[in-house]
Amino acid sequence: MTASFIDLAQQLADAGRRFDQRGWVLGTSGNFSAVVDHTPLRLAITPSGAWKGRLEANDFLEIDERGAVVSGGSRRASAETPLHLEIVRERGAAAVFHTHSVWSTILSDRHADHDGLAIHGYEMLKGLAGIVTHEHREWIPVIENDQDMDQLAGVVRRTLQTHAASHAFILRRHGLYTWGRTLDEALRHVEILEFLLEAVGRTEIWSNHHGRHQDSV
Repeated sequence: MTASFIDLAQQLADAGRRFDQRGWVLGTSGNFSAVVDHTPLRLAITPSGAWKGRLEANDFLEIDERGAVVSGGSRRASAETPLHLEIVRERGAAAVFHTHSVWSTILSDRHADHDGLAIHGYEMLKGLAGIVTHEHREWIPVIENDQDMDQLAGVVRRTLQTHAASHAFILRRHGLYTWGRTLDEALRHVEILEFLLEAVGRTEIWSNHHGRHQDSV
């Protein structure tokens, strides 16, 4: 493995510990990747079934543009590898993160009938790449989950093409996917979006509870 692979893998492992502490990748949930080389395409990616809070750099696998493991032993790459490859191709991403927070899971189900949710008016939106005002309206598509990863990858590709300005999408009852032109940008997007999803989720629940309370008075 090259020095650049080890460095990227270590940064992804560090992210896994941070996200685990925040409750965003409990159990063996979540998966992360970073582009090691574009020509030919090579990614460092989490192995299947790994606890993200205890990853080390040498736990990561190197895959090619087809998702085949080219370095890292006999372990399997994350089952959602095709989704990472689609995001890298469609967005020119340098890194992709998938988290499984409670709030992304709840909101994905609540807003699935609308195919997504809009977030606007929050100062934290300015942490997303290219956004300069809290008045921005961020649309986060919600995609139905599917165990057929090749089929799901096709849906992800079409969603990314349709919503070219979106910084993320959520798989229904599953979790958030976001990315960045650099690994640091992708990390920032996770933190910004998880904050926003929790803020929106708590607000919706409070509003619904408050509304029912008023109706009963």
